[in-house]
Amino acid sequence: MATSPQPHLPANDDDLSDGMPRGDMQAREASPASRAEVLARRDGLEGGLHADPSIASPQIVPLMARAMAGEACLGCPAVEAAFRWLLDEGRLIGDLGELVTSLATQLTENGFPLLRFFVSVRTLHPQIAAIGYAWSRGDEVARRVARDHAVLSSPEFLSSPLRRLYQGDEPEIRRHLTGPEARFDFPILEDMKKAGATDYAIFAIRLPGGVRSSVSITTDTPGGFLETQMEAFRTLIPLLSLVIEAREWAYIARSLMHVYLGQGAGQAVLSGQIQRGDARTIAAAIWYCDLRNFTQMSNELPRDLVIATLNDYFDTIARPVVERGGEILKFIGDAMLAIFPMQDDLDRDNKICVALDAAMGALDGLRDLNELRMATGQPPLHVGIGLHAGSVSYGNIGAVQGENARLDFTVIGPAVNLATRLEGLCPVLDQPLLASRQFASVCGSRLKFLGTHPVRGFAEPQDVFGLP
Repeated sequence: MATSPQPHLPANDDDLSDGMPRGDMQAREASPASRAEVLARRDGLEGGLHADPSIASPQIVPLMARAMAGEACLGCPAVEAAFRWLLDEGRLIGDLGELVTSLATQLTENGFPLLRFFVSVRTLHPQIAAIGYAWSRGDEVARRVARDHAVLSSPEFLSSPLRRLYQGDEPEIRRHLTGPEARFDFPILEDMKKAGATDYAIFAIRLPGGVRSSVSITTDTPGGFLETQMEAFRTLIPLLSLVIEAREWAYIARSLMHVYLGQGAGQAVLSGQIQRGDARTIAAAIWYCDLRNFTQMSNELPRDLVIATLNDYFDTIARPVVERGGEILKFIGDAMLAIFPMQDDLDRDNKICVALDAAMGALDGLRDLNELRMATGQPPLHVGIGLHAGSVSYGNIGAVQGENARLDFTVIGPAVNLATRLEGLCPVLDQPLLASRQFASVCGSRLKFLGTHPVRGFAEPQDVFGLP
């Protein structure tokens, strides 16, 4: 169906969710049972799609069976085609943005008059409150819209239809934008009308725990959506909720793994490296740092100030590590362990230099932070950084008791021990950074020899290098 491109419509009407419980979406009653329905029951589809009946309502199974059998069941050919596509191909698309684009394309190519299609999903992430995907007519791909937690108190959200959707008892909000029934009780609707829209509707998608997602549709067809189109689209919502839920939990799993374990370790766990003892040997530049006098600070300062100080400190030293491709494995009180994995022998020298660059960037950032701290009457922060390069065991360790387990994905081995011991020498030698000979051998004049020193836990004294 050929359509002319339209300007992008605003994206801030429905790109958030706050998890407030809502009433269930009601699907249309299906017609009497067909042979496909009987087969669906025989194969165990009915009642088994989801444990939460608010997501997989009793009406959806007959609809699925009839759609899979190719029977008209929704009263709108475009939505019927999209229904069957979601069951067959759409549910296999892993990326939600790609799913939104493809679903919008399926609808419009079969005659559903979409000007704009928007799906919003709430996330569990320390920075991002929700992620939305906005498709407008003429777009080849849906635009990703991420909102941080601060937007929940913004005027845009507080005056949006989405907020009403989550706080009220309505499963949907619809507004005609032309004609005698036109209403503009949300500021966003004026912007919609200026972009040519004639009708707007937003639907709650109920997931376990309440409303966590939403979908909105907009058209520029004179007179707006037909009632048969709206009724058919409402019937699509339960199936769409199943598909969105799967994408949401996959995203949440990836996000939390990356936030709490690091990107590499998180991906390893998601790939199935989950049994205690699962480990592999890798070569890496090892980066270990510790904040000086933290015990005294935590004993003397108010708790909130200690936490704020730690966050400022970790922000400062972690940024150059992440920016240069390092993987932060853990924060241990006021210490941080990171690695720069090496692909092969040719990559060794490069990763060592990158790790040193990250350490220098951390020290530079700490100087800037201390200037701000001293300007406000706070004492400066001092850090020690230990650097080494070698082979480490990268994998799971921990405790397992029956079905209960507490595992940690980390690196262990003599190379890690030496990095931590070198950091422990920093206050003894009055140095902010110390490195091993293995590390310093490729750094040239950037590091200088500081002598051979005994290191706790190692039989032989170690050559130690520091900043010139």
